Amino acid sequence: MITNVDLILAIPLLFFAVVVHECAHGWVAYLNGDDTAKMSGRLTLNPIPHIDMMGTIILPLILIFTHSPVLIGWAKPVPINPYRLNNPVKDMAKIGLAGPGSNFALAVLSALIIWLFKITGLDPYTEINSLIIKLLYINVQLNLVLGVFNLIPIPPLDGSRIVSAFLPTEIAFKYNQLERYGIFIIFFLLSFGFLNFLWLIVEILQKLLFMGV
Repeated sequence: MITNVDLILAIPLLFFAVVVHECAHGWVAYLNGDDTAKMSGRLTLNPIPHIDMMGTIILPLILIFTHSPVLIGWAKPVPINPYRLNNPVKDMAKIGLAGPGSNFALAVLSALIIWLFKITGLDPYTEINSLIIKLLYINVQLNLVLGVFNLIPIPPLDGSRIVSAFLPTEIAFKYNQLERYGIFIIFFLLSFGFLNFLWLIVEILQKLLFMGV
């Protein structure tokens, strides 16, 4: 059960996870020839440059205050210039995969730290250790949700960048045109439960990470 305390603790963790996600996109782009994100000051863990007024603040607040059953939002996408990439088609797929990959890496890292608590025999019931473990558990779940959700192959989500790399050029172009309707498609699918299977995937991954803990 998610409590108000959990939500308060989750906010800074969510901000950090989203910032790392966007930095990962920009960093992989930089490694593959495009320094647009770097020159724009977006390869930073400072959350301020990554804030999108509508997607990060206004829309989530509206959905919260209207008690919407669906809560979605986004950070400002890092600028990518595909024409500066070494291999635009393949590199865009790598860039798309980097975001969810960074979230899965954060989830694994958090789970490993929890394992260390167990292996080293640290008392999990002291106040500070209990808070740390709680934060780590929340961080695992948040990052798994972000990673799995962003792999949905609906533009502009990262999964679409990966799928697009394997499509013929003409079909990929038409497929990517869905981006203008993407937010509405995603909201519709979430509202009517068509994406509920994603939470099952998150639960399975979480159980695998905590097997034996």
